[in-house]
Amino acid sequence: MAVELNHTIVSALDNRESAEFFAGLLGLEITGEWGPFVAIQLSNGVTLDFATAPADKITTQHYAFLVSEEEFDGAYAQIKERGIEHYADPHRQHPNAINHNDGGRGIYFMDPAGHAMELITVPYGGWPA
Repeated sequence: MAVELNHTIVSALDNRESAEFFAGLLGLEITGEWGPFVAIQLSNGVTLDFATAPADKITTQHYAFLVSEEEFDGAYAQIKERGIEHYADPHRQHPNAINHNDGGRGIYFMDPAGHAMELITVPYGGWPA
């Protein structure tokens, strides 16, 4: 069997709020709830399991998602409509903009728990030839 990522736990101030934020932004649905987790399954089968944690126990993580052009358009429209602060770069030097790295589009923003989120339409280095 090949090694694959199955799930990861995403610490949140409020597991439902963070899961709904993410699901709403990308047009996804909550796919399960058990114990302390609210889960969203991605198209490759990986689940993000959001779990409530105390603020002092949350370490900022970076989550990057490869999305289609259409998904990017929908998410970017949501980001602008909701007034979410966003940047073309991870250092927050280019506010209210997107980048065009590797021939695609990309954006950075924070989720409600303070995690750094990134959406890209082309993987780093471009698509293999």
